Amino acid sequence: MNLESPKVTVPKSAQELFDLLSDVKNFEKLMPENIAKFEVIGEDSFIFGLKGMPEIKLKMKEKVAPNKIVLGAASDKLPFTLVSNIESLSDNSSAVKLDFEGEFNPMMAMMVKGPIGKFIETLATNMSKL
Repeated sequence: MNLESPKVTVPKSAQELFDLLSDVKNFEKLMPENIAKFEVIGEDSFIFGLKGMPEIKLKMKEKVAPNKIVLGAASDKLPFTLVSNIESLSDNSSAVKLDFEGEFNPMMAMMVKGPIGKFIETLATNMSKL
């Protein structure tokens, strides 16, 4: 299952946005309002929970400065990645798009598609809060 957020323009350079997204603590600022839990559990990982959804542990998997950051599920039960694709527009402006790729059975995919789509759209929209 692949989902994409809308591309969002952020008033920061690509490198500045990359640096902010490289620090997992900053993901708390991107979370939707209905967040029930956010906890940094290491330099490169955090747990978050949304109301009515199970808690998810994300771990930094790959960084390609200043264009790409890959977060992945720390558990093999729900294998997925969340890729931040950063594109430089000018010295103080960049665009970011989030790509979600998950391997779910059809029933699970049907259940999570709506909430995850809304979630990554919120993450992208909140990029300007960083």
